[in-house]
Amino acid sequence: MKQRNLKALISKIILFYSIFYGAMKIIAVLFQDAWPMPNLIMAIPFVIFAVIGGIMLKRDTYSWVYVAAGVIVISIVRYYEMQWLQQLHQYFN
Repeated sequence: MKQRNLKALISKIILFYSIFYGAMKIIAVLFQDAWPMPNLIMAIPFVIFAVIGGIMLKRDTYSWVYVAAGVIVISIVRYYEMQWLQQLHQYFN
């Protein structure tokens, strides 16, 4: 597999995951009475990755920096998500 194809594949996975995660957070806030502020704050990095990924997809140029940052940020946010949601909820209440 060519490096460009691998880079493009992982970039698209990060893009679609970011879109899905943001949509799920919005659905949780609107329809399942999830805490609005903590969930929307937790979605910010994914919105940023979705916007950057969309621009890269449109231009058909991909970056290893985007791939590395995406994997690291997604892993960290998912690992600490419950703790951070509770801390943000306590902060805003």
